[in-house]
Amino acid sequence: MAGMSDLSPAATPHDAPHDPTPRELGFGMPAEWAEHAATWMSWPADDDLWFGHLEGVRAEFAGLVRTIARFEPLHLLVRDEESETDARARLDGANVTYHRVPLDDVWVRDNGPIFVKREGDLALTDWQFNSWGGKFNWDHDNLVPEYVAGHLGTQRWAQPFVLEGGGLEVNGLGVGLTTRSCFLTDTRNPGLTEEGYAALLNDTLGVRKLLWLDGGLENDHTDGHIDTITRFTDERTIVTSVESDPEDPNHAVMAKNLADLRAMTDQDGQPFRIVELPLPATYLEGAEGRLPPTYANFYIGNGFVVVPQYGDPNDARALEVLTPLFPGREVIGLSSRAIIEGGGSFHCVTQQQPTGTPWQQDA
Repeated sequence: MAGMSDLSPAATPHDAPHDPTPRELGFGMPAEWAEHAATWMSWPADDDLWFGHLEGVRAEFAGLVRTIARFEPLHLLVRDEESETDARARLDGANVTYHRVPLDDVWVRDNGPIFVKREGDLALTDWQFNSWGGKFNWDHDNLVPEYVAGHLGTQRWAQPFVLEGGGLEVNGLGVGLTTRSCFLTDTRNPGLTEEGYAALLNDTLGVRKLLWLDGGLENDHTDGHIDTITRFTDERTIVTSVESDPEDPNHAVMAKNLADLRAMTDQDGQPFRIVELPLPATYLEGAEGRLPPTYANFYIGNGFVVVPQYGDPNDARALEVLTPLFPGREVIGLSSRAIIEGGGSFHCVTQQQPTGTPWQQDA
């Protein structure tokens, strides 16, 4: 089927003898709604990266951190004394553990670890991060997974390939979603094909069926991460962004994604339930052109979902669409109008740590 890469368990990108892969040891990436032990985030520190909006960004970060910390522990990476002092002042009393770590930026979804589980065992995969194809500095951010593995005392599978967490969605049952506009750029893994990615993600994250959409939002510096447009809300339900204005450049791309999703099937060959989610109605301009605000960049945690809001006419409608999709979870809208100036939102600045006992291969 067009838009799909399917892989048998016997197929791997390696023919030579190798150390056991996560899949061979029974590990796989859980869905985001699986129970968390904690959330990891990084504190914003560079006013230049935020085009002079750092104060507003920190205020919105504080609201997000405090909200998440009401439901689960939060680990906060801070790059220097000023950052830690500022964060502690804004977050006094919140369930936060601070880590002094050199950082370039805050997009821990992309530069942080991707955790994998095997029953009660927890480990992580450590991918190369090159700031979405060399767009910004990344040397410090690329070291975050190694720090997290050391802090937790858990197995770390270091990968030579570039991969960002925001570029992949999983349903926890072996299905993954991504975009060609992101994964197939020549600034990430030149020469790695759709079939190569399918083999790689099967070996490392347990993705047995990889589904491909064509592209993401206009002027998204990630080259169209899946988490800005299309998300799993449960094993069989996918919410996807739509643009009602036929004159908007996002209209045709989102319409094609919607049509492709309706033709796709899950791990059992059954069609997904597809739910349409509006994009914000207001055109937002930033320092480098059009901004990519989206409601799909929500974050799912223990008993809650946080949804970005932009002071837009579609804010309330987005909450109305998403709330029924998360029974048993409190769906909370929080301001992300300042954060979006950096090109992302709540999912981009969070990384979930599933529950599990840290495991080491040589233990």
